[in-house]
Amino acid sequence: MTTDYLNERKALVEAGLKLIEQGLVSRTWGNISMKVNDTEMLITPSGKFYEDLTPADMVLVNFVTNQFNPNGVQPSSEFKMHSGIYKDRNEFKAIIHTHQMNASTCAAARREVPPILDDLAQIIGPSVRVAKYATPSTKKIVRETVKAMRGRNAALMANHGAVCAGRDLDEAFVVCQVLEKACKAFIEAEFLGGAKHINKFEAWAMHQFYIKKYSKLANKNS
Repeated sequence: MTTDYLNERKALVEAGLKLIEQGLVSRTWGNISMKVNDTEMLITPSGKFYEDLTPADMVLVNFVTNQFNPNGVQPSSEFKMHSGIYKDRNEFKAIIHTHQMNASTCAAARREVPPILDDLAQIIGPSVRVAKYATPSTKKIVRETVKAMRGRNAALMANHGAVCAGRDLDEAFVVCQVLEKACKAFIEAEFLGGAKHINKFEAWAMHQFYIKKYSKLANKNS
């Protein structure tokens, strides 16, 4: 097995198991990637159960050119979506595409989730947009998802699922968890007369504080 980026490969294996444990994906659905340098990412392979993944299964892809070893393991069919997000958002180092239940419900309803919770506003942004529907693995799904992610750490994908990103793999997982919590709260609040959201300017300010100050203080104190 190649020893290139071995620690990152192992981290992706562990992340796949964590996705299953937390009910964020099932079977072979969803995918995870990590940026390993300025032009390359490692991404989970296509069509393999998370429980069976090994470090060698992770595929090294040039996210600028979308090139990879054609004779090796094939990357997730959504690798171009990951590439598009990395090219558009240099600060991201990890991306997780999930089919988590509550987020998928909001995506099926094509409902943008407003800033109804403090942690949603802080960690994800002033709302969670819905990327317009597009057939999986197409240029359109890349374009629409990148657009929906602008200024946000997550987006819903109409009739599909969700995509979450962070400055490291741990932050990307936190985004997944906060998104699921917020979508559940949104769905249930709608049954109680309608969700009431935080002022959008305050939500934007909270997100900026998290990005520029709070998360850095948390890292310093850890």
